[in-house]
Amino acid sequence: QVQLVESGGGLVQAGGSLRLSCVAFGLIFNNDEMGWYRQAPGKQRELVAVITRGGNTNYGDCAKGRFTVSRDNAKKTMYLQMGSLKPDDTAVYYCNLRSFNMGRDYWGQGTQVTVSS
Repeated sequence: QVQLVESGGGLVQAGGSLRLSCVAFGLIFNNDEMGWYRQAPGKQRELVAVITRGGNTNYGDCAKGRFTVSRDNAKKTMYLQMGSLKPDDTAVYYCNLRSFNMGRDYWGQGTQVTVSS
């Protein structure tokens, strides 16, 4: 079984930065994609960024130019460096691992990010 644990969320002022981390525990095969999604109150969950094992990235519109996703495969850890934060970035940020070997997605519990104006 795979467990994802996020950390790094918190309260930050507009214009500030945060770095989120997601550590994967359990058996992980070398064929997966990891990503960050977020969900604000009353809104649907949306893509923030995804990164393949090889380091190819794709960003949602909300993240382009401000956020950077990265991963350390040896540490089974993914990061999200967020900058120029805005109150609209306030949401619960979820870590996702898409295992192509297992044919399923795994989700973390989420970490709250709150940006004050």
